[in-house]
Amino acid sequence: MKFAEFKDGMLIKAGPMKVTEAEILEFARKFDPQWFHTDPQRAAEGRWGGLIASGWHTCAMAMRMAVDAALHDSESFGSPGLGEVRWRTPVRPGDTLRLEARVQGARTSSSRPDLGIITWYWTVINQHDEGVLEMEATSLFDLSGED
Repeated sequence: MKFAEFKDGMLIKAGPMKVTEAEILEFARKFDPQWFHTDPQRAAEGRWGGLIASGWHTCAMAMRMAVDAALHDSESFGSPGLGEVRWRTPVRPGDTLRLEARVQGARTSSSRPDLGIITWYWTVINQHDEGVLEMEATSLFDLSGED
């Protein structure tokens, strides 16, 4: 999508994305090697009753869906950061996730007319219609006409 296509209140949907045990293990071993993300046998006996994905992995999957649905081939060039991030329900092997991102604001910077700013609220939902991730995101867009 191009910046001009984003409108206040717009709902952008993406997915589905299937979560595999192999991906959970690969991500966790590299970036979040806590036992409940990396050891299926020990995780089965733990508080969560089985292996769960790292919350950061869930964020990365949400990012992938946002790129696929809206940011690919846009003028987006980065983000100044995130607002609140909440992991609501553990993501497990075999889950199927989807993204619903509601645009809360789309504006051109008052001090820099070559800068577009989107604020949006992302919700990632599993196959049981349970929210697994909620976060406030801001995306920046280069409106100077240069790539």
